[in-house]
Amino acid sequence: MTEQATDTDTEEEEVPTDHLDDLDDGCGCAEVWEHTSERREAADD
Repeated sequence: MTEQATDTDTEEEEVPTDHLDDLDDGCGCAEVWEHTSERREAADD
């Protein structure tokens, strides 16, 4: 007999992604890096 997964077995902690909302779908890692770097620099000011 196989064990069925329950909702609690497969729940994953939701990771916030609002910092990526300004990025276009399908952009590459360089664009993501540039965007996050700019946000970090702005937060430091």
